[in-house]
Parts: sequence; structure tokens; C-alpha cells
Amino acid sequence: MRKIIYILMPLMAIALFSCSDEFIDLNPPASITESDYFNKPEHFEASANSLYPGLLGWSSGADFMDYGTDLTSFITGPQQDYARGTINAPEEDAYWDDTYSKIRTANLLLERATNYGGNPDDIALYVATAKFFRAWHHYFLVQRFGGVPIVTRTLDLNYPEIYAPRNSRYEVVAQVLKDLEDAMPDLPLEQNIGTADKGKISKWAVMAFKAKVLLHEATWMKYVGTATDGDGVASGAGSVGYQPANIELYLQEAITLTRTVIDQGGFELWNYNNVLDNKSSFYLFNLEDSGSNPAGLDKSTNNEFILYGKYDFALRQGKSKLSHSVRGRLQPSRKMMDMFLCTDGKTIQNSPLFQGYVNVSDEYQNRDYRMEAYFADYNTYEAPVDGSVELKAITSTGYVNQKFSAYEYGSYREDNQESADYPYIRLAEVYLMYAEALYELNGTLTDTELDESINLVKSRAGLPGVSNASLIANNMDLLEEIRRERTIELYGENSRYNDLKRWGIAEQELNQDIYGAVIEGTAFENNASLYNPGLYPYGEVSTPTGAGNLRALLLDPASNRNFSIKHYLFPLPTGQIGLNNNLLQNPGY
Repeated sequence: MRKIIYILMPLMAIALFSCSDEFIDLNPPASITESDYFNKPEHFEASANSLYPGLLGWSSGADFMDYGTDLTSFITGPQQDYARGTINAPEEDAYWDDTYSKIRTANLLLERATNYGGNPDDIALYVATAKFFRAWHHYFLVQRFGGVPIVTRTLDLNYPEIYAPRNSRYEVVAQVLKDLEDAMPDLPLEQNIGTADKGKISKWAVMAFKAKVLLHEATWMKYVGTATDGDGVASGAGSVGYQPANIELYLQEAITLTRTVIDQGGFELWNYNNVLDNKSSFYLFNLEDSGSNPAGLDKSTNNEFILYGKYDFALRQGKSKLSHSVRGRLQPSRKMMDMFLCTDGKTIQNSPLFQGYVNVSDEYQNRDYRMEAYFADYNTYEAPVDGSVELKAITSTGYVNQKFSAYEYGSYREDNQESADYPYIRLAEVYLMYAEALYELNGTLTDTELDESINLVKSRAGLPGVSNASLIANNMDLLEEIRRERTIELYGENSRYNDLKRWGIAEQELNQDIYGAVIEGTAFENNASLYNPGLYPYGEVSTPTGAGNLRALLLDPASNRNFSIKHYLFPLPTGQIGLNNNLLQNPGY
């Protein structure tokens, strides 16, 4: 009989993880039981440390790097199937099973804390850590499935929660917000976390994550509403607890929290453009020791990451084919490439600085620094040399991705050795959340608010700041600019799918044709040494570009793509529904 994943599990051994991956020696380990283990502060500390590997990381997070969205041109694999709307309900879902296992570990610590005979202050930090992780994992389930069963205690087979129906999205979010609020008072400021404990949860990290939840849920309610909930009787989790008034309340609190992190957190954007040839947005994401970049910078220089997974070449390597994978699977689409502004702050359709597409290096000229930082030639880290790009395989789209790829991959780092820290929330995103929440609440931002948020992110990218006057003069829309900045800055950081869905535009954006390199009027046209058109089954199609309508490689036609409202949520695993008849499948599956 298959197990229900959130029932009782034996302690056996708690994974005693710390930032240095040390393990506490328990003698004799076979004699340790749950009942007698949690009687010293160090036991709670070890249990709290064991929660950290439960966050997605380099070896487990590939499904969450936004592969297969409208911004990428690699067109095979399960993530691409999701974007096409071709997924079906599976019998099992590892993310359901594993997440409830992690929730149980947090609940175990919290239950043992209530019976702790010592001074509660001695274990307050570890209790707060467990509450954060319980909130984190419940919200992960919300983003994937919508409403799910809330589990706030370790369960045995006779507990009613085992066969309970799903809680609504709004009930789970309320529990998440409560756990985050309860965790804050007993967590340290980032400024007070010592070097050996970097990567541990800070008060600012909880604030930033809570703001992220609030913004996501406010915009979901605003643009999606209850469309994905089902009635809770025949399908879905229902809409119990849905309160439209929460939209404004959530946005107001998101503004307060992000503003607090900005003003008091002590974080700063990692900007070493002056010594890194304007490529801070490349080196930030593979930053390890002094050998990870030509300026000799190491992780101690990074004060931008607020919530992140800690890695180390000697103690905790990535253990995934990261560089190889991201170079291919995060190849940008034509849409992504044309989204970058020119250095005058104008779109390529409106800027006299745009150089067109005749040679492969042309479109990189006078553009947002992030374009070359992400999509440079991986041998030179510069714009591709004219004649160096060939279109002679279906996987060759005209571009490669460098974001997250190791510096000097193959010599400085091999596959599985990459050990850059894994970012969950960083200061750039907090600036963008602040700007977006202000807009969604007020419909505008003042020039001062623009300078305190989105313009700081633009500045690192070599772009002029926007003002209300410049937006009007350049025929640009403020909300579109906020979303453009978020799209570009957070490329590949588990943002695109969630953003498209909470903005209610996933069907519109994911169901478009996916294009690669421009062919018409370029060095590729009629040049057999650079381009073999017979290898591309969908040929070339005229599409709007920065230089007017031109033929470009059609890599995946809209006719292949059928993303719909039901795909805003994943289907529940049928095996769990078979075990618990009160679990109702999401609508449409």
C-alpha cells in the first residue's frame, strides 16, 4: 500500500546540516529516539540546521529555472511540455511528497519545543527557523497546486488530517503569513549573523519573503481571482476565505516590508562594473572564490543576496550539470533579445542607437549591459564575433546563455563542481517588488519612488533612470517598464512562470510563436557556411523586430502551444487522490 506522505516517519537520523556541512557525532546513534533527543538546545539547533537542505538548490532546482517559457528557445523537455499545456495528472509528484516530508520535520521540532524543560529563550531561534520553513514549504505547495491540506502537527494514522479535504488557497496563505509573522521576532538581523553562519535565515529574509507572498497573492486575486479554485465540491479546493479587500491590505504591507528591508537591511546591489567590464550581472551568479572572476572577487563582497542557499567548493558543491544545462536550456528567444532597451533608455523600435541584425554582433551594440552579461560568447564573454555563430542544428538558435554558468567552465570548474550560492531573494528583486506594489496600489509612482527602486536596478544595467516625464516623452508605460525590469533582471530565477500567472497573462504570452535568430537581411541569409535551413522544420516566418517585420527562425509555432487557465495550477497526483477520496483534483484535469 502506498504511503500518504505526511504520516508519521521514524527519526532514524536527523540530517545535521550546517553551513560547513558538519555532522554532530551522536553516541550511540542507534539509541537515539524522538522522545529523548530534543532535551538540549544543541538538539534543536541540529534539527533546525537539517531544514536548510530542504530548500531547492542546484541539484534539485532545475525545474524551477524557468526553462521552456516564452523567453527561451530550447524546445524539448518536460518544462517545455508545461509551457505548451501538454501535461496530464501523474500518479505521483515528488514535489508533493517531498514537501510534506519537509513540513513534518519542521512540525516535529515545533512539537518538541512545547515540551522542552529548559529556558525557552535558548531554543527560540530554532523554533522561529522551523516556523519559517513550514511557511516556505506550504507556500511552495500553494504556488504549484493551489489549496492543499494544511499540516501543522506530526500525524499518525488515526489523525483526521490524514483524510481531510484540501484547505483553500486563502486558508493556506493565511497560515503561511501567520507563521512568517511569528518567526520574525526571534530571528537575527543579517548584520548580526557571523561569517560561519552566513546563509542562515535573518529577520530581513523573512520580511522579504513575506512581502513576496503578499505581492504574489494580491496580484493573483486582482488579475486571476477565483478562476482556478474550483467549487471545492466537484473539483478544486474552493474559495473559502477569499476576501477581495485583502488585495489592498496585502499591497500596503508589501510596501511597508520592502521599504523596511531597503532602509534597514544593510544590503546593496553587487556592482563591480568598473572592474568587470560592465558584467556584474554575469559574475554575480557564478561568484565563488577569487578565481571565479578576473577581478579576484569572492563571496564576501556579495551583500545583495538576502535569502540564499549556501554552497562551498570544499564542503558543498552543486552536484549538477549546471553550466552545461543552462547554456542550452536558457538560450534566449527572439522575444527576450528584443526586450532589452538601448542605452538611451528607449526600446529598439524607437531608439536611433539600435544597430539592427545584419551581423550577429550588431544587436548587442548600445544595449542594456545585462544582454551581453547573460548572452555573450562563452569563450570570450563578449558579444559574438561576426561569423562565429552557426545555425546548423535544431538546438542552435543563434544565441547561448551564460547566466549561472561557471567562469572558465571546463578549467576553473567542471560540471557538478559549481558552487556559487543559490539566490532565492536578493535586493534587486526587493526594489522591483517595492515598485510593483506601489503601482498596483496607487496606479503610479512618484519620481522619488522611481529613483529609490526601479532606477537603481536600471543604473547597474547601464540604463538611464525613468521619470514620469520621460515615460510620456518616450511613449512608454510604467507598468510595462516595471514588468520589463522584473523579466530581465530575474531571468532564470524561478520568476517567469509565476509572474505570468499572477498577472493573468500566461495564456497570452506562452501561446505565442517562439522565434530564434533573424535571417532576413542578415549574414545568415543565403550563406550555407553559416546556416542550413533544412534542419529547422518550421522554417522562417516574418515577425515584428526592432528593424520592422523580418523573417526569423520559427522554433515552436503557436499551433503547438495550448496553455490555458487550468495550467495555472499543476494537477494533484492521482495516487494521493486514490488514498484520500476527500482530495479533489484541480479543475480541468
